[in-house]
Amino acid sequence: MERRLGISVYPEHSNMEDDKTYIKMASKYGFKRIFMCMLSITRPKEEVKKHFKEIITYSRDLGFEVILDIAPNIFDILEISYDDLTFFNELSASGIRLDYGYDGSKEAMISFNPYDLKVELNMSNDVAYLDNIITYKPNVNNIYGCHNFYPQRGTGLPYDFFVRCSNRFKKYGIRTAAFVNSKYATIGPWNINDGLCTLEMHRNLDIATATKHLFATGLIDDVIVGNAYASEDELKRMSEVNKYQVVFSVVAEEKTSEVEKTIIVNEQHFRRGDITNQVARSTEVRKKYAKENFPKHDNTGIFKRGDVVIGNDDFGKYKGELQLILQDCEDERKNKVARITEDEIILLDFIEPWSKFKLVLEGE
Repeated sequence: MERRLGISVYPEHSNMEDDKTYIKMASKYGFKRIFMCMLSITRPKEEVKKHFKEIITYSRDLGFEVILDIAPNIFDILEISYDDLTFFNELSASGIRLDYGYDGSKEAMISFNPYDLKVELNMSNDVAYLDNIITYKPNVNNIYGCHNFYPQRGTGLPYDFFVRCSNRFKKYGIRTAAFVNSKYATIGPWNINDGLCTLEMHRNLDIATATKHLFATGLIDDVIVGNAYASEDELKRMSEVNKYQVVFSVVAEEKTSEVEKTIIVNEQHFRRGDITNQVARSTEVRKKYAKENFPKHDNTGIFKRGDVVIGNDDFGKYKGELQLILQDCEDERKNKVARITEDEIILLDFIEPWSKFKLVLEGE
């Protein structure tokens, strides 16, 4: 399934022209979907329709998929019925996100709407909500899942709960989404905005690292910036994230040789399948560089989790082998050549047997 990036827009709390500028900038960096909030509408139906249609049409013309965030009470406010989605089709929306659910039967029925609008479900509950909907035989092709975001510090999901919730959707092959924070954005749906992330562990994390983390879990297909407006630099760095394999940012040691740097950055690494708990071994590279010299340096003392080492000339046939340190250890036959940046050490958990990964040198 294609993995995508998205942004959020809050037409009831923002300026139309600013929204358009932001949407165009996101398009420039390859973003493909928009989460658009309708939960706080207060204007008459026709005013709402005119305002949202303009911004949605603008977004769709730039190639975005636009999902409107609604709740059951919005149907009452707009005087429409869940079994007639004409209003949302007239807005040119791609689908609707149900912030709160119905009884399962209604969601299944909505998924067969004649406009093929997507029905996005709230993923952030570890209950059999989706299983119930599945029993009513929905059009699964029109079902998406999307986690909540949490404006209040300390209220985001813990990681283990997030995994359980997400697995309930992934087992059915349903497209999933979750939110990350911009450090510069100030707009959200409510007057409390300590950031709009799904996972509490991401609240103070760099946006690109949080994006890497969500994709690395294998549980999330679409990563969306929860608050508006993210800076251009944030959008650019998100767009540079590899969505399908972990790419670690590393800082090289001062004595790291050019050959060692070449192994670090120019090779497609993968973890050997017969694993050990102590290190993740990238073994194929040693064959390619068997004739090179690897003088000893930075090889004494304890290697820490997150260090990157390469076998030196004392390591026989294993010289040139690159390893990621998973558990503290020591071995003078290995040179410490780099270290993974501290924020990205959490990504080591996703380097499983045969996992592909790459390394990039920070600042180069």
